[in-house]
Amino acid sequence: MKAARLVGPRQFVFEDVEMPSIKDGEALVKMEYFSVCGSDLRFYDRVLPEEQYPLNPGAPCHENVGTVVESRDANLKPGQRVIALQAGGLLEYAAVRSRNLVPVPDSDTDPALWVLCQPVGTVLYAVQEIGTILGKTVVIYGQGPIGLSFTDFIARGGARKVIAVDLLDYRLETSKKLGATHTINASRTNPVEAIQEITGGQMADVAVEAVGRPETCHRVFESLRMRGTAVIFGIAHDEDVFEFDWNAMTSKLPRIVVTNSARSGDMPDTVAACVDLVSQNRLSVNHLLTHQMDWQDAGKAYETYSTKADNSLKVVMKA
Repeated sequence: MKAARLVGPRQFVFEDVEMPSIKDGEALVKMEYFSVCGSDLRFYDRVLPEEQYPLNPGAPCHENVGTVVESRDANLKPGQRVIALQAGGLLEYAAVRSRNLVPVPDSDTDPALWVLCQPVGTVLYAVQEIGTILGKTVVIYGQGPIGLSFTDFIARGGARKVIAVDLLDYRLETSKKLGATHTINASRTNPVEAIQEITGGQMADVAVEAVGRPETCHRVFESLRMRGTAVIFGIAHDEDVFEFDWNAMTSKLPRIVVTNSARSGDMPDTVAACVDLVSQNRLSVNHLLTHQMDWQDAGKAYETYSTKADNSLKVVMKA
């Protein structure tokens, strides 16, 4: 079978690899749809040490939808379409633990949209970790697919002010459509000063970091009121270790919520909840799907996502 893998900086190749076999509690999934995640760019954008290349077959990719072709779990049947929570998913077939397979309804929904329930489900988990935001002022740093999902859920959750911050106007326009009450382009305006003006000096009750860069980590704490809540979601992008403004954090006495549904083990449950909301037409992820490509064009898909070319949000590939 075929598998894509990253063999050098920004360089994918397709190779023939051995067909996987399954064990009890697993299913063999024919992968059909794949999407690029911001966390994939930690490998794609960086120049890794030479000894780390090539990455494992299928990497980096973990947002996948496919169809079960063989199962050794009574709850999963051949022909069932599933979201496969599988690291290294750029493969024709993958053996996946049943716990990491989320069935999706047999409907006329574009299967490319089900892929997006994986990243949106991780945000659903994070918002649950925050607690109620009814009547509160919330600022979200970053309006990529993750930040936009925060904006969507927080606006739906009854926040009084939803302040979206990004560097790109097209993303901020989407924020407005999702319910942001205020938008700030940080390339033109100091966001902390703007938040101070919007809130009459009160600052935000909750500030979300959905980027993973030093400047946004710092601004989260600068944007908070005393004893506000800082939500750290973004994964470090360019560098894992950077200088930190300790005084900006400690002076506000914040509650700090670090969220990651994958590490918590809760991802299958929150992704399943997202699938239910979409299938009930109570949640839409359509606005995130901006580009569809063939998986043979994986390099182009990753480059489009990395450079934010052509007003991209999510890029989904089809096998």
